[in-house]
Amino acid sequence: MTTDDRLIVALDVPDALSGLALAEQLGDAVSFYKIGLGMLTGGGLALANELADEHGKRIFLDMKLFDIGATVEAAVRGLSQFNHDFLTVHGDPHVVRAAAEGKGGTDMKILAVTILTSLDRNDLDASCIKSGDITDLVQERAGLALSNGADGVIASPQEAALIRALPEAAGKLIVTPGVRPAGAELGDQKRVTTPAQAIENGADHVVVGRPIWQNADPKAAAEAVLAELRSS
Repeated sequence: MTTDDRLIVALDVPDALSGLALAEQLGDAVSFYKIGLGMLTGGGLALANELADEHGKRIFLDMKLFDIGATVEAAVRGLSQFNHDFLTVHGDPHVVRAAAEGKGGTDMKILAVTILTSLDRNDLDASCIKSGDITDLVQERAGLALSNGADGVIASPQEAALIRALPEAAGKLIVTPGVRPAGAELGDQKRVTTPAQAIENGADHVVVGRPIWQNADPKAAAEAVLAELRSS
């Protein structure tokens, strides 16, 4: 099977050994993996390096960095030495500018988080985020992040088409978590679509985790998502 790097499999498992075992199960079917904060203390960065250096996989480090500019810049500079593909930061302009400075001349893409796909308007109200329709806020944050140096954004697939239409989004990446194959459990995601719909809406990559690694046959589940993407 020809690999399709539009699918990014989230290795949201407890530790590096579990992640490596899953990657070995998926084999050549999957070429791109996301490693996030949940695995960071379980050897996540070592796993990222092993998958890239020894298995030729692409790596998305989902760190969602947020801090003062100097700290973000230093953290990104340190992570950029590994030459992985994507790194997430929160989409606040000062964070994005610092991350863009920190990556220097490397090829690592800085992806800005707009509003987490697990959040809805009630959650934003509880966090004292300004009023307004959530899709309008996502568009506004995406435009600000892209104009301040982000190489792309993380956003709900439901908002991908709106972001793709922004002038600032020309030539930029849109990566969509919150993607669920038809019939899959939603879990903690609230703003979801199917993988094919996300791509149709303008996403470049879709991130799928639990529907694959919780499946009794993870490789078959991944291949089903890939088949859906190829048919879109």
